[in-house]
Amino acid sequence: MQKYITVFVIFLFALSCNNEPQKPEQVATETPTAETTPRKKQKTVLFFGNSLTAGYGLEEDQSFPSLVQDRIDSLGMEYTVVNAGLSGETTAGGLNRVDWILKQDIDIFVLELGGNDMLRGIDINTTEANLNGILKKVKAKNPDIKIIVAGMLAPPNMGADYSREFGGIYPRLAKEFGAALIPFFLDKVGGIPELNLQDGIHPNAEGQKIVRENVWRVLKEYL
Repeated sequence: MQKYITVFVIFLFALSCNNEPQKPEQVATETPTAETTPRKKQKTVLFFGNSLTAGYGLEEDQSFPSLVQDRIDSLGMEYTVVNAGLSGETTAGGLNRVDWILKQDIDIFVLELGGNDMLRGIDINTTEANLNGILKKVKAKNPDIKIIVAGMLAPPNMGADYSREFGGIYPRLAKEFGAALIPFFLDKVGGIPELNLQDGIHPNAEGQKIVRENVWRVLKEYL
């Protein structure tokens, strides 16, 4: 147990035509073609996070957002997945960056931030305020957008009070914004050496597959 806790602590702390009008009879008798039939609009799922979302140290197609896209494609769903992960991103950085991200149309917004704040010892209230600000901007842009909050946990050596307060940020955000919650984004991956890169921090290709399943269990209900 002590070995697992040590690895978990290390893991958590090392944490981008024709315009001519048709005659009535033409409209009634013409058969639609691939060119004239309107295509169904693709919806967008956007993952907004740090290096864990970006897929640090892996090929692009090995990151969990790419694996989610593969799953969506295999099911014939009309969704495009956007990986908006940025290595080193804090909640303050995310609050500044989200305005640019929101220039595109987004149907489902998945928020994965906060781990780097913990590493830097940023005040918990500040972290929560930044995450709250991000989600307020998202809702202001599109009140009907679907939001998923990816929860994170603090390491045991930071104390029971800190761990409880930090972990409590994500359920509170989900409740306030009517969002779905992934209780622990790195469940069954964090702190397990064989599922992470040599740095002991970022999920490897096999770990990314498990993260994909953690995300999919919640995301599938929104598609």
